Formats: sequence, C-alpha cells, structure tokens
Amino acid sequence: MNKTWWKILGSVLVIYTAIAGLLLGVPHLPILNETIRNLYFHVPMWFAMIVLFSISVFYSIKSLSTKSEIDDIKAVESVNAGIVFGILGLVTGAIWAKYTWGQFWSFDPKQNFAAISILLYFAYLILRNAIDEEQKRAKISAIYNIFAFPMMVVLLFVLPRLKDSLHPGNGGNPGFNSYDLDSRMRMVFYPACLGWILIGYWVYTIRFRLRSLENKQQHN
Repeated sequence: MNKTWWKILGSVLVIYTAIAGLLLGVPHLPILNETIRNLYFHVPMWFAMIVLFSISVFYSIKSLSTKSEIDDIKAVESVNAGIVFGILGLVTGAIWAKYTWGQFWSFDPKQNFAAISILLYFAYLILRNAIDEEQKRAKISAIYNIFAFPMMVVLLFVLPRLKDSLHPGNGGNPGFNSYDLDSRMRMVFYPACLGWILIGYWVYTIRFRLRSLENKQQHN
C-alpha cells in the first residue's frame, strides 16, 4: 500500500476531474462558454509534461557524473512519457481553439512554439537512436537534454509573451483572472493538475520498468 497510494490518488483525482469537470457549474464567459471545461484537461497535460521533462533533465545531469545506465534509462523514459502528455496538450488545445478561435491551428505564436518544444524532444529521441555505442549515446543525449530543457521553457513561457497572441496570458491577451477561475473551478482544476501529474509519473515508472527488463534480457 505504501508504494501504491499515489497511484490510487492519481486515478481517483483523474476520475473525479472527468466527472466533476463535466457536471459541476462553470462561469459563463463570452466566447469560451462551456468550452472552459477543457481547462481541466488542457492545462494539466502541460503541467504533467513539464514535470516529466524536469525529471528527465535531472537524471541527464546525474548520468553525466554517475555514468549509470539506470539514470540514462530514467532520463529517456521520462521524455517518452512527457512527449505523450505534450501531444495530448497540443490536441486538447487545438480542439479548444476550433471552438473559440474558429480553426484547429491558427499558427498562433503559443501554438507554434509549443509544437517546436515538442519537436525538440523528438529530436532528442532521434539523436539517441542514431548512436549505437551506449556510453557515447548516454553522454551526448544527456548534454542535448540539458540544453533542450531551458529552450523549452523559453519557447513556452518567454517568447509567446513577446508577440501578439490569441492565447490567454500572452501578447497583451489577458489570462484567466481571479474572478474567471472561481471557487467551483478551483475545486476541479487543482485536483486535476495533481491527478494528471501523478498519472504522468505513473506512466513514466511503467516505461522505466519495461525498458529495464528489456535491457536485462539483452545483456543475458
């Protein structure tokens, strides 16, 4: 039970998010209307992705000093899990954009930079697959990952604020104010963020165990 409580908590919070997010009331804001419920899914996906990429860069830094295969596996599998949640963030964002901006992809700076940040990590995986020697692959990919993380932060949180944007909170377009995210939404939004982060971490641990078993079989 000590090792599974957070998995149970994550599952319960996500189920709660799905039910409460669809049934509880939300503020009726112009343009957004009922689509504001997507906030419970779209934003937490990005939070989960950022947490997973943070785990990845931590183990990349660690692997450079320890030369540990385990640290290298943790770094790559947290990226694999993070990319999944990044894609889900893009998809939920595109669906939201269709109903609020009129089209799935409007080449808005926030959308473009978010897509580029995901491509940065696809490039990380491609780089790893292009190098056969294990120690060399671990070292080069770790160095790449260490540089990719701050670039991702700049792409997601800095550059979009410098340009006009349809996305809330960027380029002079106000984000959700305190009166927009009311007490009803906070009761769902905060648990949703924690729940999806825990589910993302769970996915990462599953991938790590599978990759570790594959490596053991290859070495035997």
